[in-house]
Amino acid sequence: MGEYADLPGVRTWYETEGSGDPLVLLHGGFCTNDTWGAQRADLAAAHHLFLPERRAHGHTPDVAGPLSYQDMADDTVAFVETVVGRPAHLLGWSDGGIVALLVALARPDLVRKVVVMGANFRPSPECFAEPAMLDAMTPESAELAFFRELYEAVTPDGAGHWPVVAAKMADLWRTQPNLTTEDLARVQAPTLVLVGDDDLIALEHTVALYRALPDGRLAVVPGASHLAPLEKPAPVNGLILDHLEQDAVQTMMPVRRASSAGAGGAAA
Repeated sequence: MGEYADLPGVRTWYETEGSGDPLVLLHGGFCTNDTWGAQRADLAAAHHLFLPERRAHGHTPDVAGPLSYQDMADDTVAFVETVVGRPAHLLGWSDGGIVALLVALARPDLVRKVVVMGANFRPSPECFAEPAMLDAMTPESAELAFFRELYEAVTPDGAGHWPVVAAKMADLWRTQPNLTTEDLARVQAPTLVLVGDDDLIALEHTVALYRALPDGRLAVVPGASHLAPLEKPAPVNGLILDHLEQDAVQTMMPVRRASSAGAGGAAA
């Protein structure tokens, strides 16, 4: 069962489970905490999970005006400060990954490690593998039927509010985020960038994200799409846990990391 936290920006629904180091799970766009079903048991066995549902998602109400990733990041900062109460790991899927990156940039003191899955740092026309896909995502389209059902089942705003939220999300994706590689270079937290090999986000964009991070790690899940955590939960969960538990990357033949490897690298 979940409960509400009265945050400055929006009254936010969240759930918790597990014990250990805090890990905040940030769901994707149009999603609810139900979409973490393939991860919760494995991750809760090693961490204290916190699962907030962002503004206009799930049990958390919409707010007046457009949606922005920065507002969602501000909500998440307030959530970590008031509910988690100490620095936490962040695991963000799709839109949740964007929010995680923004939080890591704004408040490095609150962020230990980050995992982003199927995330982008530029608006959809610049990062989608097939940019025309967004044009087909109208409120009543078959492409959004699954998400519409998730929304209508639990929203406090009523099922009739769906077209409003769907339009806001489409506008969000077309115009945000607007991070640069210079922005990403300021992310201090060790960050795992994970993507399906046939993801909604173009692989070239994902590689650019990874390369811009000063302490980044990259994982491409074979035979997987933007829904890799649902399609391949065992390897995805293993990669997440390995990243959160690993103190530092040490390889035998570093290339990209050679400048920081020092004497730890293997001799040629």
